[in-house]
Amino acid sequence: MMVGSAPATKFEILTKELASKIDTIITNNENDSSKLVGILLEIQDIIPKQYIPMEVAAYVSEKMDIHLSRVYDVISFYAALSASPRAEYVVQMCDSVVCKVTGNNSLKDALQEYIGAGVNEVSADGKFALEYTPCFGACDIAPAIRVNGKVYGNLTSNDKIKAVLDRCK
Repeated sequence: MMVGSAPATKFEILTKELASKIDTIITNNENDSSKLVGILLEIQDIIPKQYIPMEVAAYVSEKMDIHLSRVYDVISFYAALSASPRAEYVVQMCDSVVCKVTGNNSLKDALQEYIGAGVNEVSADGKFALEYTPCFGACDIAPAIRVNGKVYGNLTSNDKIKAVLDRCK
């Protein structure tokens, strides 16, 4: 396997720097395959467009000595993981009952208007994507969103929503 700035035969987007960061993440998780979800989440966080490219999935499979199909199964099963490039800012709305009762529809409408994209769409400038996701444990501050993994709650007015998203611009 060739890793570096010259084109590689197997992992074309994997630089030495990215491979080193992935190796560190795997090592910090004791190369424990039971921690695969967490490992992939950490890796996804360091990759622009927040996704796991095929080359990276194959690299993880090889480094952890697990079947590539298992890595893909995990990526495709968990909503927080993606095999496709995402927007710069992924805005996730909780679709739990609590969030629905506390104003999720109003939140969705305001987000769609501000972002300029509907649910499961990306804004024209590629900056924002809007997604539904299962509960992420913010019921006490619902309605809530998660932007690139960071939770924001008590979003009961358009001004509060705008303030959160303005930080991304």
